[in-house]
Amino acid sequence: MNFSIETERLYIRELLAEDDEGMFVMDSDPEVHRYIAQTPVNSIEEIRGVIEFVRKQYEENGIGRWAEIEKESGDFLGWTGFKLMKEYANGQIGHYDFGYRLKRSAWGRGIATEAGRAALKYGTENLGLSPVFAMTDVDNSASRHVLEKIGFRFVEIFESEAAGKVMATWYELK
Repeated sequence: MNFSIETERLYIRELLAEDDEGMFVMDSDPEVHRYIAQTPVNSIEEIRGVIEFVRKQYEENGIGRWAEIEKESGDFLGWTGFKLMKEYANGQIGHYDFGYRLKRSAWGRGIATEAGRAALKYGTENLGLSPVFAMTDVDNSASRHVLEKIGFRFVEIFESEAAGKVMATWYELK
């Protein structure tokens, strides 16, 4: 999986080993994990394992989350993209989940929307991914707003086992 998507402010590409420090900054921040059922990482080794896991998804499934790199600075801002979900989620199994995560310094700048639109366009037009689903904690209004801005349709609120038995919103893009 060797590709690059370019937007006005970003390069979107596969996650690489050298993204470890930027990803560690993001995933060690408790505030970034506020609405997800994961605890912040404690070591760069954990992040290296995550990157290896995603790179294995590229090989096995032809898809995985992608790095968001700021053009101007070259900084890792977060990730966006797809994951083939082999676990059960809200009545679905074997579906494409769309997601994103940003380090806190990138919040409120429209990065999630910009990257999300570009990644969705690439995934649906170039990779033929459809339907695509997304979910977020019911209380995460900022994430819900982004999903709706980039074209997802709200379907329902459900109790998410994957997110630690919290109430979550389920979105669909056809």
